[in-house]
Order: sequence, then C-alpha cells, then structure tokens
Amino acid sequence: MIQTTVQWISGKNFIGVDSTRHSVVLSAEDHGIGVKPSEMLLVALSSCTAVDVVGIMEKKREPLSFLEIIATGERDSEPPWPYRKINLHYQVKGKTLTESSVEQAIRLSQEKYCSVAATVRGVAEITTSFEILPVDG
Repeated sequence: MIQTTVQWISGKNFIGVDSTRHSVVLSAEDHGIGVKPSEMLLVALSSCTAVDVVGIMEKKREPLSFLEIIATGERDSEPPWPYRKINLHYQVKGKTLTESSVEQAIRLSQEKYCSVAATVRGVAEITTSFEILPVDG
C-alpha cells in the first residue's frame, strides 16, 4: 500500500511528502507560497504521462530532446469544484520524431500506463493534442 503524508505548517500552508520521502509545498491560493492542491492534480497528471511518453519514445528509438506539457482544466462553478474537462497539450522536440510515434506514445500513456489519468478519467474528460517543434541547430 502506498502512503503519503501532508503536514500543516501554518496558516493555509502544508508540506506534502510522497512514499519515497520527496516533498512539495502546497498552499491555498491567497497564501501563494506553494502549489494549489487543485492544480497539483494537473501537475500530477502531466508528470505521470510525461514519464510514460519519454520512456515509450526511448523504446521506439525516437528519443525526445524536449518535452513540455501544458495542462488546462475546466471546473464546475459550485463546490467541490471538480474538473470536468482537462486538455493536455504536448510540445516535443527530437531529431527522429514522427507524428505517428508521438501520437501512439501519448495514446498508450493515456489508455494503458498513466495511473493518474485512469483515476481522473472517471470524473473528467481528458483530451490531448501535440506539436512537434523544430530542433535547434
């Protein structure tokens, strides 16, 4: 069983610690010293799929030299404000990338490997888009 902890620091500020003892600062929007917990969900989703896509592209022998995922979300206007729509836009660079390989890596991540996507998908519609950026030099 995986275990994480969140410890209250002061006010509306907290330290979250994962099962491998890595930490992150979280806070309410009006305290501004840490990540907003609701936006941490988008960060978790993006980083989960990022790990997958990097690994899949390496296995395809089409390694990435750059990856950035821009996550946008639409939430309900009433409490508890769940996300209903999330879009992940992948920006990638690599010398040997093909559109079909990038598309397949994203699809595999979303449909098979990303546990955060599998969890969120029951509440929010997740859509994806991508662009292959030119390699510098």
